[in-house]
Amino acid sequence: MSKIKRLVQSYAKYISIPWRDDAAAAQRVVFCVYSEAEERRIRAKMDEFEIATRQAGHEWALFDLTDTFAIWLASQRYARSYFQKPHLLSTLLPKYLTFITDQFEAFLQKNDIGPDSVVAIEGVGSLFGFLKVKEAVDKLAPMVKGRLLVFFPGSFENNNYRLLDGYDGWNYLAVPITADKEY
Repeated sequence: MSKIKRLVQSYAKYISIPWRDDAAAAQRVVFCVYSEAEERRIRAKMDEFEIATRQAGHEWALFDLTDTFAIWLASQRYARSYFQKPHLLSTLLPKYLTFITDQFEAFLQKNDIGPDSVVAIEGVGSLFGFLKVKEAVDKLAPMVKGRLLVFFPGSFENNNYRLLDGYDGWNYLAVPITADKEY
């Protein structure tokens, strides 16, 4: 059985467990962790995660971060200057997180997301080098009353997440789901 199929099965088992109503925002976050080499296959199988979610009696919504940086940067007044002098971007990056937060809030309202919904986020690899996933999750998780599912291309070892295995990771309280972990 493929790793992705095992990941879907592990997720399906976890998401079918009854939810506690009194869980804090950080406890409502779930990370599906997989090798960055599997990114395209995960995206191709996204509907299987949606089916598993709906079979467990929950609603599903998918938010994609992939193009947010390009959209945000193109909307900046001095975008051409930032292309010519990319080192100046560091002063502007906190506004990128605000842009993501605003886009996410609009997405939640548009899709009428309730407390029995799973809001999945794909494309977190596109944050690499601009923002830490933890910063984005810390901002977005409190907005979701159901569960926030983050598709995470990287690794999870000893309670430590590493995005794209590119730099030192961080500790986070989210529930990790991997192809090798059974629920």
